[in-house]
Amino acid sequence: MIASRRFLSLITSISAALVLSACQPTTDDSQSNPAEETSPPVTDMPHAEHDDMADDTLTNDSDNSVIDESQMSDMLRDYTRSMTRMHDEMMIGMGYNDPDTAFAKGMLGHHRGAVDMAKIELKYGTDEAMRQLAQDLITAQQAEIDVLNKWLASHPDAAKPKPNTVAMQQAYAKSMENMHGEMTLGVADPVPDMAFARGMLPHHIAAVDMAKVQLEYGTDEEMRQLAQDVIDNQQTEIDVMKNWIAALEAASSNEDDSSVDENIEPEFTDDKNLDSPDTKAKEQ
Repeated sequence: MIASRRFLSLITSISAALVLSACQPTTDDSQSNPAEETSPPVTDMPHAEHDDMADDTLTNDSDNSVIDESQMSDMLRDYTRSMTRMHDEMMIGMGYNDPDTAFAKGMLGHHRGAVDMAKIELKYGTDEAMRQLAQDLITAQQAEIDVLNKWLASHPDAAKPKPNTVAMQQAYAKSMENMHGEMTLGVADPVPDMAFARGMLPHHIAAVDMAKVQLEYGTDEEMRQLAQDVIDNQQTEIDVMKNWIAALEAASSNEDDSSVDENIEPEFTDDKNLDSPDTKAKEQ
């Protein structure tokens, strides 16, 4: 549950930062004390109490920790819910004994998370390149979701751990923890298209890492081939997103430099003063 708790802690930290940035004090004396506007804490609470609360402002994960979403933007709330669902399903797969079944179950949750994120981009995003990438992701990953569901239907998990089970689980845990930390920071970007790109980039990198774990520990030929396909396809999209982010950041940097240059007043010399008697006297 270490990865789970860190995931929730990261989301709560991002939410707190957004709340504080939105509540900066102004010159209006009638404004309430900013110290009173604190981010809601993460608490542990039984299912019975959670069921009595409004589902549209709360998110909980497998260890019953609860996040109050009421201070989040609609987009960040959608991403948080998507990531929580993905996290919970991947945690189930990560606990499997058989490497092939663990890969299939974990990648199933991972792919469903990608489809959810792509739909969020289509809901909020405006950049044509990112919207097209989102649509392509939905089409491609839905096809692989169908393959994974079909395979899992006839391949239950092993009843007992195998010699490489612990090593496999540790490899997945490391990949998962890295992914959620970077994704949580990425989706908090206030620009929808940038939030999608910065969130999906670590998501794809984790998919490649998971596929490499499968190639190291798995033996099922169909799942090994799927893992190789994931590496080939998602590496291409990783390059697309990296280039898009770099281009946008470069353009933003150039705009900032231009703005600074425009605000600098040029130095000039009053030519009329050069011929004045006082100036000539000083020169002599």
